[in-house]
Amino acid sequence: MEPLQSSSERELYESGAFTVFGNRVKQGLYEAVALSPTSMVSNYQSPANDRHSRGISFKFSLNGKDNELPVGINHFVVLYPERGKAESPLITFGQTYTDTKPVPKDDFLEPNTAFRIRLDMRPVLQQFEDHGFYTDYAGNRVYRQDFSGVYVAGDAEPLSWDFENLPAREGAQLTDHDGNGIYEITIILNQYNPADFTANHWELEEDISKYPQFSSNLPLIDALYNLSLEEINLDTESDGTFRTGKEWEGVWTRDISYSIVLALAAIEPEISRNSLMAKVRDGRIIQDTGTGGSWPVSTDRTTWALAAWEVYAVTGDEGWLRESYEIIRKTVEEDLLVASNGQTGLFKGESSFLDWRIQSYPRWMGPVAIYISESLGTNVVHFETYQILARMGQRLGEPTERWQHLAQRIKQGINERLWQPERGFYGQFLYGNAHLVQSPRAEALGEALSVLYGVADQQQSASIVSRMPLTKFGATSIYPQIPDVPPYHNQGIWPFVQAYWNWAAAALKNEPALLHGLGALYRATALFLTNKENLVANSGDYKGTEINSDRQLWSVAGTLAMVYRIFYGMHFEPEGIRLNPVVPQAYADSRRLSNFRYRNAVLTLEISGWGTQVAEVLLDGERLQEALIPANLQGEHQVEIRLANNSFENQAFSLVANHTSLATPEVQVNQQSLEWEPVEGAVAYQVWCNGALLQEVSSNRFELQAPLDVYAEYMVAAVDAAGWPSFHSEPLSLVSHDRLLIIEAEQIVTPADLSYEGYNGKGFIELSKTANTYLSFNVEAPAAGEYLVDVHFSNGSGPVNTDNKAAIRSLYVEDTYAGPLVMPQLGKEEWSNWAFSNPLGVRLRQGSNQLHIRFMPWNENMNGAVNRAMLDFVRLIRL
Repeated sequence: MEPLQSSSERELYESGAFTVFGNRVKQGLYEAVALSPTSMVSNYQSPANDRHSRGISFKFSLNGKDNELPVGINHFVVLYPERGKAESPLITFGQTYTDTKPVPKDDFLEPNTAFRIRLDMRPVLQQFEDHGFYTDYAGNRVYRQDFSGVYVAGDAEPLSWDFENLPAREGAQLTDHDGNGIYEITIILNQYNPADFTANHWELEEDISKYPQFSSNLPLIDALYNLSLEEINLDTESDGTFRTGKEWEGVWTRDISYSIVLALAAIEPEISRNSLMAKVRDGRIIQDTGTGGSWPVSTDRTTWALAAWEVYAVTGDEGWLRESYEIIRKTVEEDLLVASNGQTGLFKGESSFLDWRIQSYPRWMGPVAIYISESLGTNVVHFETYQILARMGQRLGEPTERWQHLAQRIKQGINERLWQPERGFYGQFLYGNAHLVQSPRAEALGEALSVLYGVADQQQSASIVSRMPLTKFGATSIYPQIPDVPPYHNQGIWPFVQAYWNWAAAALKNEPALLHGLGALYRATALFLTNKENLVANSGDYKGTEINSDRQLWSVAGTLAMVYRIFYGMHFEPEGIRLNPVVPQAYADSRRLSNFRYRNAVLTLEISGWGTQVAEVLLDGERLQEALIPANLQGEHQVEIRLANNSFENQAFSLVANHTSLATPEVQVNQQSLEWEPVEGAVAYQVWCNGALLQEVSSNRFELQAPLDVYAEYMVAAVDAAGWPSFHSEPLSLVSHDRLLIIEAEQIVTPADLSYEGYNGKGFIELSKTANTYLSFNVEAPAAGEYLVDVHFSNGSGPVNTDNKAAIRSLYVEDTYAGPLVMPQLGKEEWSNWAFSNPLGVRLRQGSNQLHIRFMPWNENMNGAVNRAMLDFVRLIRL
């Protein structure tokens, strides 16, 4: 291959915020330079400490709940430390303190300021003493026996607004040292760590010779490829599996799966297979620990299926095909019984990878509401899972019609319920309670997957890639952002999501979108000299997100995928590797990929030119009829791909300023009207009833129309000047008392002898894998018709944000399965914290109806041993 003239100084992309050249990246004063394919330097220094405000907002928390002051109301202090120390006044829990000193615009907080916070907890402790519980501003009770600690949340590191993680966050809990009811904590603000601010140098040290060797006339791309191969080596464990990142040991289902699809199956199929099998137990896929105790609140474990197919497509291993087919089949049979909504055709559960509740959902949405929701990315994963089952079944001689039908049902549901023709991309999720509304936010991973897996048709796909909002440093996980939530998923850019977005842009042959995406990905990896887990959307900095890690596995795979999936356009099929290269003109070059081990062959692939059309493909000098490398090759082979140097279609992309939506209204009913506090910045309010837009109003009050006896759910969203609505308010359910039926649990069986509080009636019963596994009770329905059934429960088996002990039971009407009752974790050892489960729609006849709550085999959670909840009462609502 004849070398081209040096392309090192060629400008590949200029965004206004940064510029990518053939050998370097420049962003203001910072520059990263590829000295060679195995050496880079960067003078990047995080600017996070330079402009730290003297104004600090914070509030306190009992048991990791946002329960001191109403949402959006915080304590506020302006700090001028003396000798490196500052102290708050003594603040009484529940009473707002606001410092009246002005916050200077050009005078910033000194590094390593020790800030002592003092809290008067005596009113709370007195309520514990007098009543056995504390009543917060919203009327919710915290029982003395459930009280586990008081914590501080805030807007300045190391503080965080992530209330649910406060109990596990080091340095967040206040202590009463002398037992006088005054709690204190000292935190270090504007922490300065020299390791975060020194210039960096990367020199290849690991042996990467077993991997495909890539070379071009663009030193930057070559060096980042080699850096990523080295990080693959470093992320490989001694047991033959991949770890999740430098800071994250072990295999995580979604992380490994998305990584395998991007690049790892292509270069490490055996380690990929080992890693997948590490996430299988009892013949089914493991859903990692997560919100409310994992599955079925989170249901994206079927990402495993996408990766399993990729391993088969790369290896052609028929034994793996059969083994993985059976694992996927067993898994989806459970999902169909526990997480499928027959009315919408969609699956319930948390957005794939967006598994930190406050980071992508309104604050009112707890684990039950997240289980009820139906999200874009997770449903695209389920769609492709059934497509894969059909493909596998066809090759194995198994029936495929059922899987094909289910896949089409999901696709139809996504397009009917989530597509937004006026915006040109899909909405984020459906949410609510018995009735669902759409969140119109864009969700970058789900949008990209919908293009890549064919949920979106060609016209929709082109619209998504050209119209989904992108910011200067890349594709944010969601758009617009959520107010008062620190960067992580919200206000964050994730390189692996960017990689999938770039892949989708390449599939649509959208050159401007692809150039922006490649620039965004290469900028971050070059300046930071590692594949970071995430970065701050507004600054492009790695410092300032809630958690971050070097050499995050799926970020590493994302950088490698730019070579395999885009520049070479590799698509693995059982019959071979199909090549659909997409090379922007700015990247025009000759490039070589040698030592590419594919089944029984070792390939050297050379590509020249630019564009999207393959002019010619030669295999060992012989022209191929199509750009497909056969799977049956053996030994060493030479592949030459010549692109046609064709122009891309003139497609646009939507590069916009980052945007944050308005705060979520908090709605109350006052006699015949809905009322809420005005939301700053709102130009209108949308009032929704039973999942449909009822009216748009300009005031913060809405008159309800009589009669109000029939069940209805109301939600309100605040609309800003750009036309973006806030999250909808928590569903407010209105129904007359004569339409309610309450069946106390202690009327069904003997109540539990446990000292929990806050229950209704005279007691409650325990549900476990051995206690009360089969409950039967009679319901006298006053009229035939549709009813909602839910249960009032508590589950203190674990915290709200993690673990794997969600309780699940099956509801039957007579002998007909009505659906699952999901009772997630509500707080570690908070057994006096009661909530309602998901509602199930049932049809009852007038008079006697026999209902059953059973523990069935498909109700096994991810823990296996603990599947426990307290049942207070069963509620029926006549619709």
